Amino acid sequence: MKVIVGLGNPGQTYRDTRHNAGFMVIQLLGERHHVDLCRRTVGRDGRPAAVSGHYEAGGDTVRLMMPLTMMNESGEALREAAAERADLLIVCDDVNLPLGTLRMRPDGSAGGHHGLRSCLAVLGTEEIPRLRLGVGCAEPLPSDLREFVLSPFRSAERPVMKRMLEQAADACETWVTKGMDVAMNQYNRAVDA
Repeated sequence: MKVIVGLGNPGQTYRDTRHNAGFMVIQLLGERHHVDLCRRTVGRDGRPAAVSGHYEAGGDTVRLMMPLTMMNESGEALREAAAERADLLIVCDDVNLPLGTLRMRPDGSAGGHHGLRSCLAVLGTEEIPRLRLGVGCAEPLPSDLREFVLSPFRSAERPVMKRMLEQAADACETWVTKGMDVAMNQYNRAVDA
C-alpha cells in the first residue's frame, strides 16, 4: 500500500490558505480518482485523527489521507498510516520556495515546517519521502509567517497556485506508479507558465 498524506488545518476557516496546500492536493487526487475521503481514523486520545479513502493504481492500493488535528500535531494521524516508510509520501506547503515550485525528496529535515516536524517525530526518522509546495512570494517574506501561511492566495497568485496543485497531483501519481527518482526528475521545478 502507498499512503499520500496532505498536511493542513481542518475547518472552513483555513480552507483556502497557503498552509492547506497539502490538503488541496489530496482533494484534487480524490476528485481525479473518485475517492470519497470519509473513512475516519481515531487517535490514541479517542479524537478523530484523520480522514482517508483509497483507490487502486498499477496493482497497488493508494490511500489518500488528511489529518484532522491542527497542523502542528499532524504526526498523530500517521500513527495509523500502516505503510512502510518508503511507501509514505507527505505533501506540505513551503514558504521558503517561490510560489509554484515543487520539490520532491526521499528524505531530509523538517526545514522549519512544524507539521512536517510532528510527522517525522512520530515516525522517528527523517527518511520519509515528501513533496513540498512553494507558497512563498516574490518579495521578502513578512516577519509574521504565521499570519502569512494562514492567509489565502491573492487573486493574482491563483492561476499559478492552480497549476502547481495540478502538477503536484501529477507528481504524486508518478511517485505511485514510477517511483521517487522518476517523479523527482519530472517535477522538481517551477510549474509550467
